[in-house]
Amino acid sequence: MIRAFFDNLGLAFGTFVAHPLRTMLTLLGIVIGVSTVMTMMALLEGLRVKVNKDFSQLGANVFRVDKWPQGVHFGGGGVDWNRIAKRPPLTVADKRALAEQCPSVIRTAASSWQPAQKVRTANSETQPSVFIIGATVEFPETSGITIANGRMFNDAEEVDGRRVAVLGPDVADKLFPSLDPIGQEVRLKNRPYTVVGVMERRGKLLGMFNLDNQVIVPMTAFLSQYGKRRGMSISIEAADKESVDKAMEEVTRVLRQRREVLPMDDNNFEVSTNESMAKSLNDLSSVVTAATFGVCILSLIVGGIGILNIMLVSVTERTREIGIRKALGAKKNRILMQFATEAVVLSLVGGVLGIAIGFGLAFLGRWTFGLYTSVPLWSVLLSLGMSSGVGLIFGIYPAARAAKLDPIEAMRAE
Repeated sequence: MIRAFFDNLGLAFGTFVAHPLRTMLTLLGIVIGVSTVMTMMALLEGLRVKVNKDFSQLGANVFRVDKWPQGVHFGGGGVDWNRIAKRPPLTVADKRALAEQCPSVIRTAASSWQPAQKVRTANSETQPSVFIIGATVEFPETSGITIANGRMFNDAEEVDGRRVAVLGPDVADKLFPSLDPIGQEVRLKNRPYTVVGVMERRGKLLGMFNLDNQVIVPMTAFLSQYGKRRGMSISIEAADKESVDKAMEEVTRVLRQRREVLPMDDNNFEVSTNESMAKSLNDLSSVVTAATFGVCILSLIVGGIGILNIMLVSVTERTREIGIRKALGAKKNRILMQFATEAVVLSLVGGVLGIAIGFGLAFLGRWTFGLYTSVPLWSVLLSLGMSSGVGLIFGIYPAARAAKLDPIEAMRAE
């Protein structure tokens, strides 16, 4: 039995070598399908790992209160955005009230932001892509930020609205490539700020949002420059992970009272944990994964049709050979296994080529574009299983047709 299997393998590879161009064209659909799956799975798995890693750095006992719903909402997600737009904004006073009136809360921080800004010095300037964050002094502890050089601004600087700034490492490298940034002056919309600190490098959130291309300034100074009626987000740190649910209940109660929400009305604010935001993005990843498998299945069906066609041609071309083998005693099962093995091996070769191309594209994406990619083992095994399954399904009919040939009639074939 084992010897027969290896004989069939030898015959299969001999056929491929004899018709290399035809074989490669037949494999094309399988290769495209499998490489698509491998590349997309590498991107999605890398995104999932990066999401969970990034949100875990923010702390399992940290959650947020926002005016707007967080996460991904397909087609609006059934959210009444016009109603939400009428909600009153959160304020620094809300942040202070939560810190004072919620026993399970150990720290609160408020933040607001202005995207797509330029930061200048006398000799240099950044691209208009810097994220300016106005924040209270507690912001680093609730946002996973570490000061690598210098310090965070203090309470007095925040209360007085002093123009001091903490730079992200990309901003510091751009503006002060050969100087210590601490004590230097930068300008935000032509207003001078003194650099007091530089953040530790953190990379990109979700592989897209650059956490190193930011500047943090005191909330008072930020509101004075960018508008005092701006809304903000409040980050809240509970005593520990087990206290998060209790802290969320306390925060909800205090905010409903402060914002005069009636007992039967819904909250006019959103409370979200890092885990819930990560789950939302993982749900998006699952949807894209399902869509990717749909594309892959279509490609594999096209490849399977190609295998079916080429195996039928092969049976027709080798009718005389089949007749001679049957006349010499080869049974139907032996002929069936010969051609079924050829079809499965053909599709497996396409699967292996597709996996190799998928690995190459994943590596190229990481090396060239800085994408976070990770090829899961299950996707490799699934790709091999799907490609071999396609070969078996589409190879059965030609194999059965070959097995049913009458040896006398087959030997007469030219």
